[in-house]
Amino acid sequence: MDFNARMSHQFRSQGTGNNGGRGKQQQNDADAFMRLPDKEIVGCISDIGVPFALEDLQKPNPQQIQKVFEWFAELLMNTTRETVEPAMRAAAEDICGEYMEVVPADTRNLMGFYVSLRRLLVECGVTDFTYSDLLKPTHERLARTFSYIINFVRFRESQTATIDEYFNKAETTKARIETLYLENQDMEARLDEMKRQRKGMEVLAKEKTERNEQLKARLLELKRGQEHISERSERAKNEKGRLTAQLEEKTEKCLNIRQESEKLRPYVLQSPAALQNNLTELSENLAKDRSRIDTLEKRTRALQTSTDTFGVVFNDVNSCTKVLEEVSNELQKEDEENLKATKRRDALSERGNNVREVERHEAMLQRQLKRWLERTDTVRNSSKEKTDAAKAKMEELRGVHRQLTEERAEKGREMERRRVRIEQTEKKMADMKENIEVEIHAAHDEYLKMDSHIKLYITEMEQSM
Repeated sequence: MDFNARMSHQFRSQGTGNNGGRGKQQQNDADAFMRLPDKEIVGCISDIGVPFALEDLQKPNPQQIQKVFEWFAELLMNTTRETVEPAMRAAAEDICGEYMEVVPADTRNLMGFYVSLRRLLVECGVTDFTYSDLLKPTHERLARTFSYIINFVRFRESQTATIDEYFNKAETTKARIETLYLENQDMEARLDEMKRQRKGMEVLAKEKTERNEQLKARLLELKRGQEHISERSERAKNEKGRLTAQLEEKTEKCLNIRQESEKLRPYVLQSPAALQNNLTELSENLAKDRSRIDTLEKRTRALQTSTDTFGVVFNDVNSCTKVLEEVSNELQKEDEENLKATKRRDALSERGNNVREVERHEAMLQRQLKRWLERTDTVRNSSKEKTDAAKAKMEELRGVHRQLTEERAEKGREMERRRVRIEQTEKKMADMKENIEVEIHAAHDEYLKMDSHIKLYITEMEQSM
């Protein structure tokens, strides 16, 4: 399509006068200014690959004109009768139910296409486009409409550099958002892992605390047993010393008595009766001494047994002391692990703050992305691919829906079908609304710029006339 400097800007003329006649005159002047010659219109349409002759413009055929409009809509909005067919069919099934065939599919699709085409033509500057322009087109209105559309296409071609610039910015922002999203996912996974580790550590710390309490109670019990055994050992030692001293004293007395007996022996041999008496007395004394010696030996053996018992108790006390040392080491390790757990909790809170900061940054980038997104040819291609994928997905969902209708009740089938169709329609409407709003903002900015230039140009033309 050739570029014409005079026709390189798209705008929509608006009346600025204080009376209706002045506004109508300006509208007519704008239409005359935007109006292209018939040959130029036919040449532009032919250049885009659509067979179109001068007679087709002067005597328009509705089917051919609809194809031309459909090509322009596909070029600028990626919209055809095929793309609006699923939404229109779903709406017809929702409204008409079993009687949806009352309205033919071609008429239904054409009506949906007309709504999208009318929004495009409003942005091109044609505000009075009607449904009859598709069914019964006339030469004058058709030439005027094509002129506005061709000028809009030329304007888009002249702004390719700007579109590419913003598209590259949008792609860069998208890549940054994807990177941040992946980092966010990674940090969330790490945060979940740290939470799981923290829970495990809390369980271990709880178990160790319970074990520590048990060991402390056992330690106190062993200390009380140790004190009791120490007291018994001291008493046994004192008793042993006393009995040993008593034994030594008795032994010394026994030796002294024997020595005295040896000294007195010559004297008692002279009298048998006295000797017998002395012998009897000594035998009694000897029996008493032997019984005392046996008693002392028994007490000595008992003391030896007590001493052995004290040795065993001493060994038990030593083992308890070792246990206490091990418990002290365990407590020290537990304190170290508590310090590590505290550090990890601090690191976890810091990571959580970083995650929240990344989320805020991501939200800010998403808001910037919504302001920067703009429709381009690459976006149209990707949208077409998404539309094809959506069609394939829709066909697959229809197959699943038909299978479910055989298993479920009529009311459940109807609710599921409505829900699926409403979600699809809302998603498409949201996508179309977002794309149209972006283009509206861009076109409105360009319109404000060009409106001032064209008003100045019209003023100069009026002055020159």
